Amino acid sequence: MPETTQAWYARIGLPLRVGLVFAALGIILALVGIARGNVPANPLSIFLALVISGGSWGVVSWAVATTAVDVSHDIADGNEEND
Repeated sequence: MPETTQAWYARIGLPLRVGLVFAALGIILALVGIARGNVPANPLSIFLALVISGGSWGVVSWAVATTAVDVSHDIADGNEEND
């Protein structure tokens, strides 16, 4: 990867990376649905399908990843107190 892309990707946290990946997957699935004709062919419907699917997959996966990271930090902090 180019240096600027690698530096940008390394700066963002794990939960945000997970959210972006799943948002991209949600958009890809919406595009498949659009290509199969499950969405009316007007621009607003296509836009809403992309935003809703990408946004919901991204936000939910970001929230789950954030919770998992917080719990793992709490467990690590609890183990240090017991030692």
